[in-house]
Order: sequence, then structure tokens, then C-alpha cells
Amino acid sequence: MTETQRPRNGLLPVLAFCGFLLAWELAASTGMVSATFFPPPTRIWSSLVDITGSGELPAATGITLLRFAVGLVSGSITGALLGLTMGWWQPLRSLLDPFVAAVYPMPKIAIFPLLMIIFGLGEGSKFVAIALAAFFPMLITSLVGVRQINKVYFEVGSNYGARGVRVLTHILLPGSLPSIMAGLRLSTNSAFIITISVELVAARSGLGVLLWFGWETFRVAELYAVLVVIALLGILFNQLMERVTAAVVPWMGE
Repeated sequence: MTETQRPRNGLLPVLAFCGFLLAWELAASTGMVSATFFPPPTRIWSSLVDITGSGELPAATGITLLRFAVGLVSGSITGALLGLTMGWWQPLRSLLDPFVAAVYPMPKIAIFPLLMIIFGLGEGSKFVAIALAAFFPMLITSLVGVRQINKVYFEVGSNYGARGVRVLTHILLPGSLPSIMAGLRLSTNSAFIITISVELVAARSGLGVLLWFGWETFRVAELYAVLVVIALLGILFNQLMERVTAAVVPWMGE
């Protein structure tokens, strides 16, 4: 593909999206679709400007990002460390595999009421739910990454006296890094989904609360505006993870 073809291909999604917005605006303005349920993009933009100017949106976004960051960091680090250890040490893997197989498929929002009973109605239960959403993808991918490392590396490391932490830092972590980065991307998406979900269910602030309030008060344009922010954050996280992955494991893009 030539350099002149790449910008053209990059413009196609932008043009298609602009065309979609224009068609939506015309359809809502002319009554082809209900403006009550599908408000025109200009009204959604106006609502977005209003809740931003009032401070509601920035405050809610900050709270959501804080919950998300705390849960993602704690859950992904714990999951990666446990996954690396399980992949390396067979007895621990045999012990914990049944528990992982039982808990991993459970929707984390489904066990959120139990978490509220155990950790209370405050922020603790929300952080734990988000951390669990990030924990399991990292655990699984880290474990698989270790299992794919050639056994020769462990034998060579053993011959050179690598034990404990040195095995982790010199063999396990470098060898499974591509899988860990893939797991981090999955964990990021899962943690963000659960962050919005727990805010919808049991929170007093955050983007999920703004979303629910827009539905309760039938402020449909505001509801769409919050959805736009959530979608933009999702795109931002994915772009960020692509850049981090390219920097940490550049050979994955080859």
C-alpha cells in the first residue's frame, strides 16, 4: 500500500461517520424517525455542552476514571502475578484451576450483590467488582503465556543458578510479555464495562449514574451525550493500549 492510499483509506471511516450523522439529523428533523427517542445530533451536542459547562460531566467522568483505574491496576497486577506463578508451579495450578474454572465464567455484575454484602455498600464493593473483572483475563493470559515458553529457557536458567525472583524477572515475565499485554487490553475493556455497570446499579456519582438519571427523567439527549463520552473513553483506552503494546512488545506488530 502506498503512502497516498493510506490517508484515503483513513478518511473513509470519517466520511462514513459524517454521512451517518447527517442522515440522522435530517431524519430526526423531518420526522422520518422519532426525535423523542432519536434526538438529532445537534441536540445531543447541545446537551453535551450543557452538562459539561455545569460541571456534572467532568465530575462524573473523574469519579468513573478513579474507580476504573484503581480496579484495573489492582486486579491486573494481582492476576498477572498469580497467572505467572500458576504457569510456572504445577501444584498451585492443579489446586486453583477448579476455582478459576468455576468463578471466571460468572458475570461479575451478577455477583455484585454478594460483594456488597461482604464489602459493604460503599466504594469497597465497587473496587472489588472492577478488580475481579480485570483479574481473570490477566490471570488466564499470563498463565497461557508461561505455558508457551520453551522449557529450554528454564533449563538454561537453572544451570546458571536462576531461582525465585530471578526466574520471574529473567524468564517468566519476558517470555510471557506478549500474552500479558494482550491480557491487559482485555482487562481494560472488562474493567471499564463493569465500572459503568456497578455505577448503574449502586452508585451516587459517576457516568453510569448520569446515564441512569437521563433515563429516569427521560432526558434522552443527555442519555445519548453520556453514551458518546463513554464510547470516546473506550476508543481512547484502546488507542492507548495499542501504543503501550507497540512500545513494550514492538515485534507483536510485525
